[in-house]
Amino acid sequence: MVPLDGSKLAECVLPYVEDLATGCKPEEVILTSVTERVVGFRPIEDHSQPTGERLVPEAVGKLETPARRYLARIAKKLNEKGIKTRTEVLLGDPAQELTFFAENEKCDLVIMASHGRSGVSRWTHGSVAEKVFRGSCVPVLMVRAPGSMPGVPK
Repeated sequence: MVPLDGSKLAECVLPYVEDLATGCKPEEVILTSVTERVVGFRPIEDHSQPTGERLVPEAVGKLETPARRYLARIAKKLNEKGIKTRTEVLLGDPAQELTFFAENEKCDLVIMASHGRSGVSRWTHGSVAEKVFRGSCVPVLMVRAPGSMPGVPK
C-alpha cells in the first residue's frame, strides 16, 4: 500500500515502489489517499412523502473526486511500467483509515514518506506517517523525504 496526499514530497516513494514491484512482483500495488469525511444528503424515491422523495444522509469525501483523478494519474504511470495497481480513496482520519485499510486488506507492506509537519504544528496535529508506523501491525517502509538531514529531527 502506498499512501499519497497529492504532494511531491509524498511522491518521493514512487521510485522505491517501482524498484520493489519490479523485483518482488507483487500481486498489485494499492495507491491510497485519504480525504475528509463530510455528510451530505441524497434524495431517494419515497411515495409516502408529499414531494415523492426524501433526503437520506450520505458520507462523501470533501476532495474525493480530485483524489481519484490524482491516484488514477499515478496508477497510469505505474501500469505503463508493467506494475499492476489499484486505487482507493478513503474517508476520515488519515492515520486511522490507512492503518485500518492496510490491515483489513492484508497488505504485505506500507511504503510512505516521512514528511509533513515539524515543531508546534507537529505537536498539535501529529505526524500521519508516525501514527501509521506506530499503530500498524503491517510492516512500514519509511522513505526519508528529500531535504531531510540524517540525525536532525524536524
